[in-house]
Amino acid sequence: MPYLDNAATTPLEPRVLEKMMPYLTGVFGNPSSIHRFGQEAKKAIETAHREVASFVGAEPREVIFTSGGTEADNMALWGIARANAPTGGHLILSAIEHHAVLHTGEEMARAGYAVDVVKPGPDGRLRAEDVAALIRPDTFLISVMWANNETGAVQPVAELAALARERGLLFHSDAVQAAGHLPVRMDEVPVSSIALAAHKLSGPKGTGALVIRSGVKISPLIVGGAHERGRRAGTENVAGIVGFAEACRLWRIEGQARQARLDALGDRLAGGLSAISGARRHGPGEGGMRHIVNVGFDGVDGETLLLNLDLMGVAASSGSACTSGSLDPSHVLLAMGLSREEAQGAVRFSLGIQNTEEDVDEAVRATAASVERMRSLLPSPGREVRSS
Repeated sequence: MPYLDNAATTPLEPRVLEKMMPYLTGVFGNPSSIHRFGQEAKKAIETAHREVASFVGAEPREVIFTSGGTEADNMALWGIARANAPTGGHLILSAIEHHAVLHTGEEMARAGYAVDVVKPGPDGRLRAEDVAALIRPDTFLISVMWANNETGAVQPVAELAALARERGLLFHSDAVQAAGHLPVRMDEVPVSSIALAAHKLSGPKGTGALVIRSGVKISPLIVGGAHERGRRAGTENVAGIVGFAEACRLWRIEGQARQARLDALGDRLAGGLSAISGARRHGPGEGGMRHIVNVGFDGVDGETLLLNLDLMGVAASSGSACTSGSLDPSHVLLAMGLSREEAQGAVRFSLGIQNTEEDVDEAVRATAASVERMRSLLPSPGREVRSS
């Protein structure tokens, strides 16, 4: 069964699982314990701090392990706000952020912060001048994702981060979808913090990190212990952290070759889908992450198409996995200017390192057959449809 929903989550890589296994069985100590069992676990976490830091061009002390990207985004926005603007202030978000950022922004607005949301252009990309126009005297933070999880649109993070630095503002980026696929480097781009998630990198679910630049003040989101240098309380998920670090190491070493292969598969997929009558590509196409292909087909409902594909053995999605089951169209596509009907017709295919050309070709065949079948069931123009 071709699995083409890797932007939602990736299969756990066998080499990652192998690295995790000792910490799921024999190495069971609490990292905060001073005996040898605890210190063995603590050593593994310290090694993981170094590996994740190396992956994104940071220092080990700048890595804070979390339960995933959602916690990391929450921690960035709330933590930076409470430490730098505790009595309120203004922050800017993009309209295409993951709900981990957008819903946090809504909560902050209810708590008294002023929040502005900037929309992208029709290609799904933000314009620096649109962000700059929203900056106010009380602005303290800008948050823009590195690459969009629904369309693959890559945002001008380097330009926006430089703008923030020039204005004396902090800049957070949700890099969950971009890490590994793009050169996410804190030693090259002046971001204040980034969010990461292991399960987007062929690592385990339930593990992620907030990487925050030294000198940036942040208040902990979770309290109750001195873990992670006092910035995130709670006994660490040692096995998950070890797996996360191994996944980062493999992407650091093999990432260039992996991405070249994914790009070629993405081009093959986009070409096959575009040959289907009435196909529309959503997103930038050129200049975006080519392994994510978001498309719609005239006269075809996206959710129904996904059900048909599933019955034919192909897994895809209608957008973010965190909104699965929602009847609302994609907020990302609406922000890009698509109509509700167009947004509800969208399907996202996303490729992973386990996919093959055969997977791509099977997905294209299944999509073409499903679209043709669904259109054949539509009433012909001028033909009356009677209810029984």
